Amino acid sequence: MSGDEAPSLFERITLPSIPKEVGRKISQLEQEFVRAEIEQLRKQIPVLRPLYARRNALVASKELQEADFWPRVFANAPQEIDEYILATDAAVIGQCLKNLTVERCDVDENGNGGDPRSVRFTFDFATGEENPYFTDAQLVKEFHYRTKVTKTPKGKRHVWEGYVSTPVRINWKKDQDLTKGLLDAACDLYEAEQKKGAGVDRTTLPEFEKLVTKLGEAEADALVGDDDEEADDENVPSGVSFFNWFGYRGNSVTAEESAKADKEEAERWQKIENGEKVDDDEDDEDDDDDDEDDDDIDEDEESLSTVEIFPAADDIAVTLAEEVWPNALKYYVQSYEVADDFDDEMDIEEFDDDEDDEEEEDEEDGEDRPAKKVKT
Repeated sequence: MSGDEAPSLFERITLPSIPKEVGRKISQLEQEFVRAEIEQLRKQIPVLRPLYARRNALVASKELQEADFWPRVFANAPQEIDEYILATDAAVIGQCLKNLTVERCDVDENGNGGDPRSVRFTFDFATGEENPYFTDAQLVKEFHYRTKVTKTPKGKRHVWEGYVSTPVRINWKKDQDLTKGLLDAACDLYEAEQKKGAGVDRTTLPEFEKLVTKLGEAEADALVGDDDEEADDENVPSGVSFFNWFGYRGNSVTAEESAKADKEEAERWQKIENGEKVDDDEDDEDDDDDDEDDDDIDEDEESLSTVEIFPAADDIAVTLAEEVWPNALKYYVQSYEVADDFDDEMDIEEFDDDEDDEEEEDEEDGEDRPAKKVKT
């Protein structure tokens, strides 16, 4: 053997780490990309606003209302949306949804103001006897993009960015609650927290325990299955109604807290761009310990995630705002093309079946008839 010792198995399989200075440059460039995308979105708002107004007028016309514009759009929506819609949800959308509007709610008509990523969804539904499911004529759900900065006991910064929202109650008619009480329980917890005031430990509230219990029951139903249609719907990852989406909260971050965090982050990145040293630049002696700290740095965030009734709601919101809303006309037109393709496939299958039937009849007739003599 050579005098040099071969590297150990651990040394051979350990992944190399990114040099700290390179990692800093990557983070800085990623941050600049994010800011550029936000500004691009901000500039699009005044340009697209009049076009969406014209489209809204077209959708409101008698011709498109009678043609079920938005139900057709949702029926042909991307997989990211479709996989969360149960058969019972599709029935509500197909029968009752009249209109949908999406607005960038934290900015003015010129795109100035807050974060342009914040969105407001306004769903208009049929009422009275035309809607056997709930009494609400309109449901409004807002997703505000917020930032929250906290620190671990060792002083390591933890930045959370994402959507926060207030749960929206739906007034279901008798025996029609597609969320099976989950949405009401989520709204009850939020209202109880508001009554107690800031700083309340939600885990001490009876509404929290009630929601945890209901979530456990929903998970058990999804695993065991029952006689309901939605239990057999293999296309739905969670097995819960799309209308749970209205109960999403995300995190507890006020507009004031977010504005303060945004200011701190902007100042920090400006220092980094100027080559200045920032407070959290020091190397951590034990990254594993810091990772453990990160798991426990925000008990409020952790408790809220425990009772989130639609964890993927923020992803759905992004898809609705950035894919379905701007491309609604395309999805509407495609819904007819899909129908035509389906009809063509049916015609071909029927034609093939007819040919098979004729061949079978010929074979049966051939067995009964004597064979023709061959002329010589």
